[in-house]
Amino acid sequence: MKMRTWAGLLFGLAAMLLGMLSGCSSRREKFDYYISYVDSEQTQTVQTGYEPKNEAVDAMIQEFLDQLTTDTDTVEYVKAIPEGVEIRSWEVAQDCLKLNFSSGYDRLDPITEILCRLAVVRTMTQIEGIESVCFTVMGEPLRDSAGNKVGKMTIDSFVENPGEQINSFQHASIDLYFANRDGNGLVKETQEVYYNSNISMEKLVMEHLMMGPKSDGACKTIPDETKIINVAVADGSCYVNLDEHFKNHNYEIQEPIVIYSIVDSLASLENIQRVQISVNGDTSGKYRDSMELSEMYVPDYSFVGVSKKSPVVVKDVDGTKKDGT
Repeated sequence: MKMRTWAGLLFGLAAMLLGMLSGCSSRREKFDYYISYVDSEQTQTVQTGYEPKNEAVDAMIQEFLDQLTTDTDTVEYVKAIPEGVEIRSWEVAQDCLKLNFSSGYDRLDPITEILCRLAVVRTMTQIEGIESVCFTVMGEPLRDSAGNKVGKMTIDSFVENPGEQINSFQHASIDLYFANRDGNGLVKETQEVYYNSNISMEKLVMEHLMMGPKSDGACKTIPDETKIINVAVADGSCYVNLDEHFKNHNYEIQEPIVIYSIVDSLASLENIQRVQISVNGDTSGKYRDSMELSEMYVPDYSFVGVSKKSPVVVKDVDGTKKDGT
């Protein structure tokens, strides 16, 4: 009797597990369309399955746009188009969906704006015949922080960690730039690290930069208590949002050395050509006396080698613990 009971129990558990696995598979494959939201920590987009009520192109466009502006019923993610931003009009021309936003769009902080763009483009380009999306604000073309027109965007215009290789680890070499001992130059340090594949490369670089150097003759440039609020990349631009502790200045390190420590380290990644730094989402004001936060900084390696020391390579033998993943 006991053997039959245990056998039945094991069979039932196996059947339940098989049902759960097949159920997960069916949920993943069930939806042909997804609506993108922004996670509550403002770090990435979140996709949820969606079944449109009408699959005519015009009707689907309006339906998807309505979903992007509708509040969610969960604390895990929020609507992609924030409160205070409205879509005034839209039209389709030559496979491009042109969206005209209200003036509230210009008041979004850089990270929120990038994630909004990503969620909109990811959602709308699913519709047959929509190959790209173009943003305007009050009828004027959207411009990036450098003043350049953003133009047509596809999903390839953005870099975002897909998050599909959960709990797997990868190996990478990252170039980091720290201050020299005199605080008037940069020292290049190449770190060999192992990292959780769920972390983006730009955040990986920032985390290791904030940990400080592993070699002699170099000093960390970012204050100890500083935290990364979020990091986003679009069209070759990296937007780094740090908390208020970033302004706890170490005046032994010259002002541009701090900024270009971040810029040069991030620009060592192939997909990043320029960097903007904000503090709690604010790009107004300056870092110390002269470094405007509103600027898009391009790498400047003229600070490297002031100490006349060669670049060093160090191996992070316990990277899974040190990178915070």
